[in-house]
Amino acid sequence: QVQLAESGGGLVQAGGSLRLSCAASGRSFSSYAMGWFRQAPGKEGEFVAAIRRSGGRTSYAESVKGRFTISRDNAKNTVYLQMNSRKPEDTAVYYCAADPDRWLPLDPREYDYWGQGTQVTVSS
Repeated sequence: QVQLAESGGGLVQAGGSLRLSCAASGRSFSSYAMGWFRQAPGKEGEFVAAIRRSGGRTSYAESVKGRFTISRDNAKNTVYLQMNSRKPEDTAVYYCAADPDRWLPLDPREYDYWGQGTQVTVSS
């Protein structure tokens, strides 16, 4: 089992940058594929990005491709989401998630463990 805790959320102006972190504790962090998801007010949750256990491969939603970067540091048990060129539509609660079974899961139903989320607000 693994526990996840996101941090780094806040208020940023459109066009600005922000980096989210997700610290993991518990079982070996490198055993998990990691993902970021978000949920905006009144909308369903959506996939943002995912990264394989070793960090060698990543996947992004089309809406964030070229602006967001997911990375991980297995020595620090942490996964990051660097968000550049922020847009007001990026406003949401961002969640990190962990999956011990799949290489690069994109569906939130495939993830077993979730953090509590961190609010990101982008002002126009």
